[in-house]
Amino acid sequence: MSADSKRIVVTGAAGFLGSHLCDRFVEEGHDVIGIDNLLTGNLANIDHLLPQSNFQFCHHDVSTFVHVPGPIDYILHFASPASPIDYLQLPIQTLKVSSLGTHNLLGFAKSKRARILVASTSEVYGDPLEHPQTEDYWGNVNPVGPRGVYDEAKRFQEALTMAYHNVHDIETRIVRIFNTYGPRMRLNDGRALPAFARQALEGEDITVFGDGSQTRSFCYVDDLMEGIHRLLLSDCSDPVNIGNPDEVTIKDFAEEVVALAGSQSRIIFKPLPVDDPRQRRPDISRARELLGWEPQVPRSEGLERTMDYFRSLGAVADD
Repeated sequence: MSADSKRIVVTGAAGFLGSHLCDRFVEEGHDVIGIDNLLTGNLANIDHLLPQSNFQFCHHDVSTFVHVPGPIDYILHFASPASPIDYLQLPIQTLKVSSLGTHNLLGFAKSKRARILVASTSEVYGDPLEHPQTEDYWGNVNPVGPRGVYDEAKRFQEALTMAYHNVHDIETRIVRIFNTYGPRMRLNDGRALPAFARQALEGEDITVFGDGSQTRSFCYVDDLMEGIHRLLLSDCSDPVNIGNPDEVTIKDFAEEVVALAGSQSRIIFKPLPVDDPRQRRPDISRARELLGWEPQVPRSEGLERTMDYFRSLGAVADD
């Protein structure tokens, strides 16, 4: 390790976003300890890192006590089920990892005098009544609805993080992540892109919920990683939206995926799930001003890379 290298803990290390974070820090020469209980994570996402001398993997549930020997500089808390299917199947684990897990990691950060960045989400805004969503908007969340286990877990996580910052003077960072996509998404995770991609690549009907007029704003994973990196190294303890303001209807998005897949799939419509947000677009003024960050990868390019990844999964499965 060089004199400039850091010792960094990443929770949710085998997940979609956590694995990309591990990649970045390992490539930069930092010493990375990845933690994951593999509830929704996949070791295949970090297989390539296991031989690296500056990467260690720990199979552990952060909802229980967390300890890593030696000094730690940064902690990035990305452990959580993070898709609608996960919320329905794992509601208690979803609540525990962002409450008990966050509490454990904040105590860990305090004991190590480490800076901690927690992964929050645009879901804290619920089904927003303000559009686009700024960090000052308090949200419109149903705490007892099916999505409430994730929404409220992340809202509590933010509150607890700020409490540790204010009471214990811990260096904390909060990133509010908007719909991210890219390689290593789970094909069966229930989110729009993997669902559309699987159906299109297999020639099935594309299932769009509602009339497809609801909107989302999709940010490519490389752009998100850059935003998180800048936020981690910044002096900003307030929440920061990281996402792509390029808003698209779900119906138009489905058509883009079908075209990229070269598929003849038809789009069919089914009833909208309970509490599904009607619109979602980040106001990224704070990220632009404080971090000098904005997304660089156009959706057409990001989708092409992601569809190539999904095709590769199909090739592996066929073998």
